Amino acid sequence: MASMRDIKRRKDSIQSTGQITKAMKLVATVKLQKAKSRAEESKPYFNYMYDTVTSMLKKSGNISHPYLQAGDSKKKGFIVITSNRGLAGGYNSNLVKLITKGDFKKEDCVIYAVGRKGRETLERLGYEIKADYSEVINEPLYKDAQEIGRTVLDAFTNNELGEIYLVYTVFKNTVLQVPTCTKLLPVSKDEMGKEGNSNEKISMDDLTLMNYEPEAEEALNTIIPKYVNSLIYGALVESVASENGARMQAMDSATNNAEDMISDLSLKYNRARQGAITQELTEIIAGASAIE
Repeated sequence: MASMRDIKRRKDSIQSTGQITKAMKLVATVKLQKAKSRAEESKPYFNYMYDTVTSMLKKSGNISHPYLQAGDSKKKGFIVITSNRGLAGGYNSNLVKLITKGDFKKEDCVIYAVGRKGRETLERLGYEIKADYSEVINEPLYKDAQEIGRTVLDAFTNNELGEIYLVYTVFKNTVLQVPTCTKLLPVSKDEMGKEGNSNEKISMDDLTLMNYEPEAEEALNTIIPKYVNSLIYGALVESVASENGARMQAMDSATNNAEDMISDLSLKYNRARQGAITQELTEIIAGASAIE
């Protein structure tokens, strides 16, 4: 059995850790409120952007455009949005698993990392890190999404990449964040239509082909980059909210565990103290009896 000194030392150490985790929980809670509001305010725009592009492509007929067709390259680009800091439970590891445990060959994967934790893990596992935008996640702006979008679009049009994916965490609510891998390019009309209800009645408007003004190629050259940039920015905003939500939960769990451990150690300390007092009383009584 551990001595009273060891128990007290361990108890003091856990109390200090508990104070740190409690403070980190409060900080994450404050940051979450701001990030949550930003994510909820911006989400309708990105949802409408997705719905609009989906509707357009469904009504476009058999349009041939580079953004709608896979290239010859076998390389797949992944924009991986993680955090710069840890202590967020399985937030970062769950995103990395979408790539490492997915149906992707390591030699075909090219990583565009947003967040040091994901970059360090994937780099350690032997994945190619093409670009690092870790500082973006601290305070994401739309121009940051445009820069990332421009880079991956150039790589796609130059046939350096055959497909591009966006790996991020969808913010559902404070306690639920969903790791997601979304295909950005090539934009597939068939895949975008899968989310709809197959039993939904098709109206005449859905059967009417889209008329482009100017030409379809020129219009898509403008619309698709905006679509890609919007999804990237939306993913950045939701990832910030998801990170703080995950960290708040992790620190809350750590604080509760620390309190349970302190309660258990306090009981052990009291038992050890009671045993030591009993032992001293027994020795005093035995010594007094021996003198008599």
